[in-house]
Amino acid sequence: MKFTLPELPFEKDALEPHISAKTIEFHYGKHHKTYVDKLNKLVEGTEFANADLETIIKNADGGIFNNGAQVWNHTFYFEALSGNPKAKPGGKLLGAIDKVFGNYEQFIEDFTNAGTTLFGSGWVWLIQNKDGDLDIMQGQNAENPIRDGYKPLMTMDVWEHAYYLDTQNARPKYIENFFAVLDWEVIEKRLG
Repeated sequence: MKFTLPELPFEKDALEPHISAKTIEFHYGKHHKTYVDKLNKLVEGTEFANADLETIIKNADGGIFNNGAQVWNHTFYFEALSGNPKAKPGGKLLGAIDKVFGNYEQFIEDFTNAGTTLFGSGWVWLIQNKDGDLDIMQGQNAENPIRDGYKPLMTMDVWEHAYYLDTQNARPKYIENFFAVLDWEVIEKRLG
């Protein structure tokens, strides 16, 4: 199976002023593309040559896992961003957030804390656990909750390439900007 770089669901400048077109050019056009290109080379002649990304995430190790997970993670991340997002969750998703976190504001505080305290590079996830409840997970490097049997609903990239051009080392400002372009309608559709 040949992996391809998926099209962005928005124009490169659609997230401005929160996330710049220049960041999207580097993050999507260089980093995401490099993971796709490396994965295609790494899977040649292996048991994963015809595998889909979820199979790779669940079963591969080393470079194949790292690049496969990063392709999946980045695609999932970009799919939930919009220049005209639904700004807050509603319905069943808001009920699930209220059940676990007390209210939406506490969820934002907890998710922001998970993003600011993750040491080094990685991802912060809103997942649906095996009981159907929501939880926040931190993941180093390319970690993905699918590997542990969880259902991802949203993710935030906290590798520096996601924000350094816009906010330098101010990760909390990036997290604020992330929530300004996060489209809760996409996440609501992912809820089981």
